[in-house]
Amino acid sequence: MWRAAAVRALRGGGAGVPRAASGAAAAQLRRRLESELEDIRVAGTWKSERVISSRQGPHLRLAGGGAGIINFCANNYLGLSSHPEVIRAAVEALEKFGAGLSSVRFICGTQSIHKDLEEKIARFHQREDAILYASCFDANAGIFEALLTPEDAVLSDELNHASIIDGIRLCKANKYRYKHMDMQDLEAKLKEAQKCRLRLVATDGAFSMDGDIAPLREICQLAQKYDALVFIDECHATGFLGPSGRGTDELLGVMDKVTIINSTLGKALGGAAGGYTTGPKPLIDLLRQRSRPYLFSNSLPPAVVGCASKALDLLMESNAIAQSMAAKTQRFRSKMAAAGFTISGKDHPICPVMLGDARLASVMAEDMLNRGIYVIGFSYPVVPKGKARIRVQISAVHSDEDIDRCVEAFTEVGRKHGAL
Repeated sequence: MWRAAAVRALRGGGAGVPRAASGAAAAQLRRRLESELEDIRVAGTWKSERVISSRQGPHLRLAGGGAGIINFCANNYLGLSSHPEVIRAAVEALEKFGAGLSSVRFICGTQSIHKDLEEKIARFHQREDAILYASCFDANAGIFEALLTPEDAVLSDELNHASIIDGIRLCKANKYRYKHMDMQDLEAKLKEAQKCRLRLVATDGAFSMDGDIAPLREICQLAQKYDALVFIDECHATGFLGPSGRGTDELLGVMDKVTIINSTLGKALGGAAGGYTTGPKPLIDLLRQRSRPYLFSNSLPPAVVGCASKALDLLMESNAIAQSMAAKTQRFRSKMAAAGFTISGKDHPICPVMLGDARLASVMAEDMLNRGIYVIGFSYPVVPKGKARIRVQISAVHSDEDIDRCVEAFTEVGRKHGAL
């Protein structure tokens, strides 16, 4: 019997042999996709994935033999993704609670560790309640549709993260887009939106591509003046901005004026995965009933929950790790400026080295890797055309020697390619 099955498998090409769909429509699709991919290559915006064969950290080993690489492009702001206590917490959660729940939260996917982490997140942000998602992309996809109706309005910064843009597209509210961090334009849009029942201003707290921080004081003042609510995405702020790492609202002294915070567990808080919304308890209760990404996605795996929970414990015990980053960020920014580079943003560990040309950013990033520095060039459609850059990200676990070596490599490569 098994022999006959083996013969049939061999005649059919055998297990694991790639099969291409046949027919005119499939052939037409293949031609169109290949043409589009070639256009991306020609434009110099092709995004390759480098394969890492070690754990995430300030120093990496790449598959194929690249060892001793200094990593300057991860969101591992506090170095917690390879912190021994965070790893140990993940192992303990895995052993006690299993690999995963095989279910969504409201069926049979809620464990005590999920509730404990949600309570801890709310306490960290000094909010009433919190709800976990598979990612902050899901949190942003789930909130606007559940909260806003055709009677309401949402006012969004034009450079908000793609997940905020996509989440807003899903809702039926009146949509206004204001110029990036332009308070005059926001005020004009708020005046225009006065006809709506509820007005929600949505902004990144820290903008991931430019490293600039939203003017939350001014936004909150306008929101108060025009009876609006404020929503911030804190993915690139949670854990390290503000005196105790609570984010941009703490940094700028408006924690009592921001209504809703969405953020991630996949960057500073352990680097694994997951996201959340924190804010008023009735809102969180509504999201548990109406938010589609929450209702129809599996629960966060226990190991991920364990990582994030321990990361929050470490932050609430001491702000030493978060505070150590400020001096390192300043070191890199000042040395790069002295070398003649233009660095976007201010006082944020996201340090975009502005180059303008997409191909230049890509070629320089490859040359940097040849010198042992792992950075990535960003170009359209991730950033606007003509705004290509290499985004450097500083971590609390980088040494001064790491930073100096990065600056030296940039200087060499910049001169080689005429960027200086």
